[in-house]
Amino acid sequence: MAISLRLQRLGSGVFERNDKRKEIYRSNLKNKPQPLVDLSLGSTDLAPPEVVLDVIESSLRRAESSSYSLHSSTKPFREAVSEWCEFRLGVDVDPDREVLFLVGSQEGTAHLPLAVMNSGETGLVLDPSYPSHLGGMVLADAHVERLVLNPSNNWRPDFQSLTNSQLEQLRMMIFGFPHNPTAQVGKQCWLDEAMELGLRNDFVVAHDNPYVDLALEGEAPVLLRSPGWRESGIEFFSFSKGWCLGGFRLGFAVGAASLIKALKELKGVVDFNQSLALQHGAIAALKTSPDWSMMNLDIYRDRRDRVLAVFKKHGWEFLPPSMALYLWLPLPERAKQQGIDDESFASALLEKTGVALTPGSGFGSAGSGWLRLALVRPACELEVATGRVANWFNEFR
Repeated sequence: MAISLRLQRLGSGVFERNDKRKEIYRSNLKNKPQPLVDLSLGSTDLAPPEVVLDVIESSLRRAESSSYSLHSSTKPFREAVSEWCEFRLGVDVDPDREVLFLVGSQEGTAHLPLAVMNSGETGLVLDPSYPSHLGGMVLADAHVERLVLNPSNNWRPDFQSLTNSQLEQLRMMIFGFPHNPTAQVGKQCWLDEAMELGLRNDFVVAHDNPYVDLALEGEAPVLLRSPGWRESGIEFFSFSKGWCLGGFRLGFAVGAASLIKALKELKGVVDFNQSLALQHGAIAALKTSPDWSMMNLDIYRDRRDRVLAVFKKHGWEFLPPSMALYLWLPLPERAKQQGIDDESFASALLEKTGVALTPGSGFGSAGSGWLRLALVRPACELEVATGRVANWFNEFR
């Protein structure tokens, strides 16, 4: 059966390709030199708040928890988000008009282009960027422009490089700092600049911010602090990273009332919402554990520093990440000179060392020649796995 041209344009996702590699490795594990250490996915090993799990468990057997949850039933959650925005961000938001419950922030970023763009209109994504940013544009049949990030510029988006013609054609820009995959926190002035351009040129500015509480250095930028967001800005947040609830698929959007309304109408066709039991857990996270992620920052900082120390011991030094969860590693130059791309390198690395990393090209062509390592195992395990990776790198000296 033929598939749509949109899906053909998407191709297989980087995480699907990673999963196939790991499945092949596991299927022949008895013949492998090392057990699998999966550092390819930003799914933390750290536990969520106990109170959140207790609330979910106590709510599961209520009759309403197994019923459909329409938008009106998410009002307590939206009110809790409004309170969190005031407490955490210092921003006053309307829970009825400016907040929307999501099945994870990825759902929101992928669906937004369908809600606000027409076929053939132009959208801008960063390169590299999280796959749902480009994927949502492709599914909306948009024309996609890419703003390439450069390591020599510390991965700062050069909005000034966009011509007046490019800006005038834009219908939407989507990006996110702290940035996945480069693991740099970014700065508030970058978001302010993007929002100013959006207002001046009448395009939507969408900011993906699941790592807002995971800055190891500096303070994470927030679009809701940028003047003008209520006119054409929207920001996406997640419980997956800060509260360690990735598998529960909980997130929310806060933004201009017109954008929230459009995304809500799209959701009415695509899905309902997560169970009220999960919503009760999310409310508990916002109200009783707003600083949970802050408690984990020292753990991530220790993991980062110990992994970097192992690489340095083996003769490899990289730009330290300023956000938790990831390292962004350039391929050895000799590997590039031999024509080995990041996909092939990641496959060979897994085969030889048992360590799974994510090829950078899965985040865009500008990610070619890079690998993403997720700090999602205890520090002692990360040190061992990093030693294997560093030794493999030394094969290409």
